[in-house]
Amino acid sequence: MPDPPDGETDPEGRYANVFKIGFNAYELVIDFGQEYPPGAERVHTRIITSPPLARNLSETLQRSLRDYDLRFGPNQEGE
Repeated sequence: MPDPPDGETDPEGRYANVFKIGFNAYELVIDFGQEYPPGAERVHTRIITSPPLARNLSETLQRSLRDYDLRFGPNQEGE
């Protein structure tokens, strides 16, 4: 990853094990959150993007998961 611009810090990393997606005619809304303990779900990040950019994200994620599986083998956790 490139260095952040002057005066900015690296983005904060957050763990997510809960995902919700909604959409309207113009955008997709992707919520990321955590559920711990069980039943205590909390959304911590919301990304709003256009359908074309959401497709790019989906393709990038699929490609990355294929590369992961080739390198480490399929991981069944969470399925």
